Amino acid sequence: MDRKRIKIAIDGPAGAGKSTIAKAVSKVLNIVYLDTGAMYRAVALKAVNQGIDPLDIEKVAQMVRDIEIDIEYHNGLQHTLLNGKDVEGLIRTAEISKGASDVSAVPDVRIKMVELQREIAKKQDVVMDGRDIGTFVLPDANLKIFLTASLEERAKRRFIEGKQKGKHESLEDIKCAIEKRDKNDSTRSFAPLLKADDAIEIDTTNMSIDEVMDVVLKLSKEIRGE
Repeated sequence: MDRKRIKIAIDGPAGAGKSTIAKAVSKVLNIVYLDTGAMYRAVALKAVNQGIDPLDIEKVAQMVRDIEIDIEYHNGLQHTLLNGKDVEGLIRTAEISKGASDVSAVPDVRIKMVELQREIAKKQDVVMDGRDIGTFVLPDANLKIFLTASLEERAKRRFIEGKQKGKHESLEDIKCAIEKRDKNDSTRSFAPLLKADDAIEIDTTNMSIDEVMDVVLKLSKEIRGE
């Protein structure tokens, strides 16, 4: 008997652990992890490289018309391609993170990215993380999860992560940046950060990655009838 096709949507604010859990789930279930955030970061990078303000809706909308973005995996590592060039090492800065949040509010950008994401989800099992996957990108997902955590905990996680990568941002600066992004993501008029009505909320503030994984994997087995 064929198992049920699985589409997992993991939403939540910055630093809640979405990407970490989504990547781990994809490995355990052997399904595709589509890093939607990297796609928006690539758009922001192109804007910055062309001297376009990510907040300039008209110019960003025009720029994105001929953009080509692909996500590939080599030896288990993700590579984001912008017009055929690997830019994975260039899209993880604070500037590009802020730019990604700005360009994602441009309707033309989101429409183009969502078209690409939905096409991928039609062909294979996927897990996607973002801020509007369950409400907008994959409203038909058979498992929707909303991860959250306190602002202090999310800032601490980003601080530790940055320190491990040799970055020297202060905890307070990171906290302010996350708080600003929360407001930006949740108040934008087009596809804002929202918890889907049928999403299962998981507060990860006092949970380890393994504990969160146990909950998500249990839920995924239930929808697959295992």
